Amino acid sequence: MSEATIADRCRVLISTGDEASRVGLATSILGRYADLPDDEKVRFFGDLVRGFEPDSAVPDSEIAGRRRELLHRLSEAPGGTAALVRLRADLLHHLQGDRALAALDADFQPLLDSWFDRDSLVLQPITWSSPAELREKVIAYESVHPIADGDELRRRLEPPDRRCYAFLHPALPGEPLVFVEVALTRGIPDAITDLLDDRRDPIAGEAADTAVFYSINNCHAGLRGLSFGHLLIQQVSSELTRDLPNLTTFVTLSPAPGFGRWLRDQAGAGNLDADELLHLIASDDWARDPVRRERQAALATALGTTYVHHAQRADGRPLDPVARFHLGNGAVVERINPQGNLSPSGIEQSAGMMVNYRYDRGPTIGV
Repeated sequence: MSEATIADRCRVLISTGDEASRVGLATSILGRYADLPDDEKVRFFGDLVRGFEPDSAVPDSEIAGRRRELLHRLSEAPGGTAALVRLRADLLHHLQGDRALAALDADFQPLLDSWFDRDSLVLQPITWSSPAELREKVIAYESVHPIADGDELRRRLEPPDRRCYAFLHPALPGEPLVFVEVALTRGIPDAITDLLDDRRDPIAGEAADTAVFYSINNCHAGLRGLSFGHLLIQQVSSELTRDLPNLTTFVTLSPAPGFGRWLRDQAGAGNLDADELLHLIASDDWARDPVRRERQAALATALGTTYVHHAQRADGRPLDPVARFHLGNGAVVERINPQGNLSPSGIEQSAGMMVNYRYDRGPTIGV
């Protein structure tokens, strides 16, 4: 079935008033779309942007409303919302090569906001006793600090000083929208190895004074742009405060995913400190040499402070996406940790640097 026939069905779906017929048509359209190869999906997106070609008689002023009505009616199919989330993931992927598709993406925004509003989100603790399907999703979607296997997942879920929470939604049963992993500690940690070390001695939750949000993962590309992470931090902080009133500090231990690229740009522009830091960490054994380790700490702290506080996009917001998220949600920079992640990926991504962002309890944290 060609994409033109799907567009034709979309025109029929818009015009029919019979509810049963609409549901059947919507189900058929979404099923046929899922079977399209990528190039035909792109052509189908183009048809939607132009008012469901090949019929070109629709006035420009009516096209956006027509598309939004189509998306609404497609959502009425069984599993329609989940199918549209997957469709938008495809759209965002192809949007990089065809900015004309941005008009279609703009039509998704108000619908996603209404489908996934705050009141529809369900906060769900994920424990080692949670259904296996849900635990497996944590392994599959963890992208900040990948989980190798079930044994490693167990070390993140089972100890008394570890927590994991997710937002779920009725339209995507069994699928977390976003999840956060939390470590309960004494004091603020400055390195991820301290949290993930499988030889560490767990402490009781009641013995901790700090909750550390060390991994926040959005699970569906098709929901990009919705502020689940902010709401999740709010609600989890509130839950932890109720359960463990001994907690007084709420921080992250966050990567700085753009720092390495920024350093390379700075070095290319003649920044001698950035050039020195890049050359230093390029050697294999620098971390075992106290002198070079101390020099890396001094350079990464100074440059990292500049990067997090002053490197900005054209719109004046922080250049680093993680800084942009946390600072935009009311956090403050607590500390730059120059040797927070000395794994190969941590060195490549951020010259080993991580950041603690601190959230104060109050209007930003409490709900």
